Amino acid sequence: MTLHGARPSVVAHRGASAYRPEQTRAAYELAARQGADLLELDVVVSRDHVLIARHENNLASTTDVATRPEFADRRTTKVVDGQRQEGWFTEDFTLAEIKTLRAVERLRDLRPESASYDGQQEILTVEEVFVLREQLSAEVGRHVGLYPEIKHSAYFGRLGLPIEPRVALLLDRFGQDRPDGHVLLHAFEPSSLVALHAMGVTARSSLLMWQGGRPADAGRGDADYDWWSSPEGLAEVRRRGIQGVSPDLSMVISIGRNGAMGSDTGLVAAAHHQGLWVHPYTFRAENQFLFTDFRRGEDPGAHGDLAGMMQAFLDVGIDAINTDFPDVAVALLGGADAVE
Repeated sequence: MTLHGARPSVVAHRGASAYRPEQTRAAYELAARQGADLLELDVVVSRDHVLIARHENNLASTTDVATRPEFADRRTTKVVDGQRQEGWFTEDFTLAEIKTLRAVERLRDLRPESASYDGQQEILTVEEVFVLREQLSAEVGRHVGLYPEIKHSAYFGRLGLPIEPRVALLLDRFGQDRPDGHVLLHAFEPSSLVALHAMGVTARSSLLMWQGGRPADAGRGDADYDWWSSPEGLAEVRRRGIQGVSPDLSMVISIGRNGAMGSDTGLVAAAHHQGLWVHPYTFRAENQFLFTDFRRGEDPGAHGDLAGMMQAFLDVGIDAINTDFPDVAVALLGGADAVE
């Protein structure tokens, strides 16, 4: 059972990103029309401090920047959250420059249908997604929510491009800085959510975490995600004014031998005991993302029994299905619901 006994929410991970290039107008429009309750987006920032909806600050895999000769000299190597990367980075581009780029499918070998839309969609600002949320809510006749993920908070803060104050301004401007609003926030860095709370932001939030990792804002000796997912860590999540956790799937149901479905880790029950929701990520239909129990055939890119795997997690009591395939989740749950 979910935390409050309500129908689980359907979170469209970067929109209907199995069918259209992620975090584009087309992906969000399709997700809302498929019945998604929440549209997830990642928040990064441009050189002129405009919030941009992109998976990462590295534009290499989600835009056509590599094909643009005018930006060839912007290619560089950086260390972002401890990871060395080569590419083109949002903090080196103005909004006007980013607006000349077009979105491409990140998983193009797995998703040729989505890749057929490459080059057609511009890069959205976060403000534009907020506007789109209102338009789509009016179109479908129910509240469609947003689920912004603040990316690389400490990294951008060190560059003098803090994200949180801009997010707070948008929440206020669109009347969503309230605990009963239609915008939820999440981040992998606890300090980001704490900073928003310290600014007086009252929108609900969730701490992202992944098996075996640690927050990018953690100093030497600070807690890793194993601790944050423990009973003590979950109590601290609640104490810091955060309303939920968003773990990777394997933190909810373990991965067994040879990739088979393992056992319930107890995380959902422990979080619910603290009054926290659990919104795990990310449900995808391709075999390579499924427990072997739900795969169909040997092709890693073929679609398996995604609905069956979703149901296994629903049986554990998760509060939301975060997926690239919102239509599958909506069908499984029996239709769309409004975000209250």
